[in-house]
Amino acid sequence: MGDKENGFAERDDQHSESSIDKVDPGKPAYLTWQRKVNSTGKAVVEFNLTLKEVIHMAPIGIRLWRHQREETAKGREITIDPFTKRARSSSHGVPLGGMGGGSIGRSLKGEFQRWQLLPKTCEEDPVLADQFSVFVSRTNGEKYSSVLCPRNPDVKGNNASGIGSWDWNLKGDKSTYHALFPRAWSIYEGEPDPALKIVCRQISPIIPHNYKESSFPVSVFTFTLYNSGSTAANTTLLFTWANSIGGLSEFSGQHVNSRAKVKDGVHSVLLHHKTATGKSPVTFAIAAEQTDGIHVSECPCFVISGDSKGISAKDMWNEIKQHGSFDGLNSAETSLPSEQGSSIGAAVAASVTVPPDGVRTVTFSLAWDSPEIIMGGKTYYRRYTKFYGTHGNAAANIAHDAILEHHNWESQIEAWQRPILEDKRLPEWYPVTLFNELYYLNSGSTIWTDGSPPVHSLVSIGGRKFSLDKSSLGVKNIIDAPQQNDTAVDILGRMTTILEQIHMPVASNSAFGPNLLQEGEENIGQFLYLEGVEYHMWNTYDVHFYSSFALVMLFPKLELSIQRDFAAAVMMHDPSKMSVLCDGKLVQRKVLGAVPHDIGIHDPWFEVNAYNVYNTDRWKDLNPKFVLQIYRDVVATGDKKFAEAVWPSVYVAMAYMEQFDRDGDGMIENEGFPDQTYDTWSVTGVSAYCGGLWLAALQAASALAREVGDKGSEDYFWCKFQKAKVVYEKLWNGSYFNYDNSGQSASASIQADQLAGQCGSQLIIQLICRYTGACGLMPIVDQDKAQSALEKVYNYNVLKVKNGKLGAVNGMLPDGTVDMTTLQSREIWSGVTYAVAATMIQEDMLDMAFHTAGGVHAAAWSEEGLGYSFQTPEAWTTTGEFRSLAYMRPLAIWAMQWALSRPNKVLNRETRAEVDQVSLLRDEAGFARVAQLLKLPPEEAASRSILQVVYDYTCKRMV
Repeated sequence: MGDKENGFAERDDQHSESSIDKVDPGKPAYLTWQRKVNSTGKAVVEFNLTLKEVIHMAPIGIRLWRHQREETAKGREITIDPFTKRARSSSHGVPLGGMGGGSIGRSLKGEFQRWQLLPKTCEEDPVLADQFSVFVSRTNGEKYSSVLCPRNPDVKGNNASGIGSWDWNLKGDKSTYHALFPRAWSIYEGEPDPALKIVCRQISPIIPHNYKESSFPVSVFTFTLYNSGSTAANTTLLFTWANSIGGLSEFSGQHVNSRAKVKDGVHSVLLHHKTATGKSPVTFAIAAEQTDGIHVSECPCFVISGDSKGISAKDMWNEIKQHGSFDGLNSAETSLPSEQGSSIGAAVAASVTVPPDGVRTVTFSLAWDSPEIIMGGKTYYRRYTKFYGTHGNAAANIAHDAILEHHNWESQIEAWQRPILEDKRLPEWYPVTLFNELYYLNSGSTIWTDGSPPVHSLVSIGGRKFSLDKSSLGVKNIIDAPQQNDTAVDILGRMTTILEQIHMPVASNSAFGPNLLQEGEENIGQFLYLEGVEYHMWNTYDVHFYSSFALVMLFPKLELSIQRDFAAAVMMHDPSKMSVLCDGKLVQRKVLGAVPHDIGIHDPWFEVNAYNVYNTDRWKDLNPKFVLQIYRDVVATGDKKFAEAVWPSVYVAMAYMEQFDRDGDGMIENEGFPDQTYDTWSVTGVSAYCGGLWLAALQAASALAREVGDKGSEDYFWCKFQKAKVVYEKLWNGSYFNYDNSGQSASASIQADQLAGQCGSQLIIQLICRYTGACGLMPIVDQDKAQSALEKVYNYNVLKVKNGKLGAVNGMLPDGTVDMTTLQSREIWSGVTYAVAATMIQEDMLDMAFHTAGGVHAAAWSEEGLGYSFQTPEAWTTTGEFRSLAYMRPLAIWAMQWALSRPNKVLNRETRAEVDQVSLLRDEAGFARVAQLLKLPPEEAASRSILQVVYDYTCKRMV
């Protein structure tokens, strides 16, 4: 298959709308994920710690509890909160909206849930008034009406005037939900009218290589009605929406609804939601298209519950049931503000007559507009505001444009997905899971800014003096002066200008990647996504290493944006103190040369490293992963300007790691604590995981140096790679690479992820071959060793656990038992399993790869599985208990697609010129001087708590 057929990022790829065929919205895609609408799913079960793990983690748990109390007192949440109970569901479906503008989940039953419209806020429970409903009246007197969702137990039947009075007649046993992100189809077969088939196709504009519509906060719902009866079906479809952003927000009061101006036949109602102090308001638009034969009417406001004035939910329902429209309502254009404790909603109805054996389509849309993101006392604007403005009045326009343009979106999505769906080499589960795992690009609390520097509030100014006098604002004020007489715009313009000037020195010491853009490069904005819905850290880099394959293949400009942020962060030094939970010590938040664990949470880009379990400045995988990904992205995009801009950061990141080569043999050593992504699994000395990543990074740094014309660094890193490779190969025990060389009891553990470095380097080699047919890189281990290690992983980590039906367990002992050293050694990580499968594909072990990855599908996505669909967790145990639902790493399935898209070219390995030894010594000396300046001070001997002493003693007794 060609690159585009595999979903690979093509350089300067553009879609030609003129060549795109229109797609029938009433027909689901060739392959989909399917469930009955009345499916209850399996109750998900959270993990429990063993006694040994409880003892081991007790000191951290106590400090975490104290940390939570301290942060709560400051009005802030902690990054990982195991103390708060969360609502759980196993009925999630394809979420709504583009990327970075907020997300609303939707269940397979039709409920709107998992509300993530504000940063770091996730309200899991559905808002039950948000529904589609259908009313059918036939000329023979038959009448049918129902909400198109099975009754939720929380809908009380004795609610005389509220939604409990609606007709909840859908059983769902004859109706099927189909999902293929970013589309979904709900097919109601003869429910509620036995002779009327209803298909609702839901679509959101997430389109590869599209950086405009993909940012829009909108979804379109097209209903296709098939009448198999002998009489005409007079049908009304009703879309109801509560003025709520999830949780209890609908009851906070002062919410207002209004009717929008009709444009091009699109009728809209606006719901203006007033959020809590310090949060951006949200405006919803629900809309329907009026065309020939379709009549649209609106109810701008009805009362769901409480004492607000207006028509009740029951009376609104009966109006449609009796008359088929809202034409008889005498509704005000704008409602009164809702009372506190009351809930209000709005409705749009579309009426159409479907003749016998006829087909009709009706289109609705849902949009929302919340242009501001407020974090750390700073205000950012979302990406979509570049096209719709920042005034918060764009919801109706977004809903309108979506109705008119969604056919083009669907054609582009179909052109992207169809070749993969029809590839007969692939098992049927794979392409469906491949696309559906992309849900996280929407549901990972993603934020996509317009790329402009933030606007600071007065709170962040401190004691600095300033004036808003026009004379003090200089030339910039004259250039930016508003043309119309708008006092608010004038004042805001003055404030923005002066605050930018005040904060310019601060902004320069931040991870603000747009500062690295070169002349002529587009500022595509900055992109954030959480490590997990339950793990609140933006762009966690050790995990992004796995998930980034989705971005570099589908949205490569966003991947480069993230990389610029981290390149800027490498050059940051933040000496402010933070307490780490592992021992309670104070450490510097971020030191020069270290790649941060994450880009922050409360004040992203300005206060990085929200993670505080360990001091990640001493982690051994972050810097190599940064260098490896940078080079991959340079090759994938061909962006030479990007390479030149980030090269200094790559050099510094490599120099920083020199201090962890204790014996000068070229290989870094782990320090006896969990100093890598497996952050409960300690590792000592040379390790398969970090050592392999380091080897791959040395090669990548050498190759990148060649790209930017730094011959000295190219030779130095290459020679260092050759030296380190000899050390790494000592981990080979004849069939796989040992976990580490410490000689401890777990050193011989069979780690599923032992070839992470091999995977990274091989995927880059494949990419270079794709474009050039020649490569100066080499695998970090020989093919026979790679295949032997993978066979060991397959036979032990995969097949010895439920015959491969759960994925690859992280650690297995040579005797065939699960490594119980720690929580993470006994877990199965979905993203790691996908990555292992990608490595197998690279090594021509295709059947083994799909069987390995098929275990994740069986556990997470199959009907007989554990109930993790559209919320794939970081991990589950061999007994089916999850940890951290809705997680970033499972996007690593796109590494498999990367591996599958390799070309059929023969790789010609380039010969290297002989290295000039005099030049090499000079470059080595220069590198050593930089490395010496970046060296951390020696750590003091850790003082052990009583609990830690008890743990050590207990562990010895347990072994």
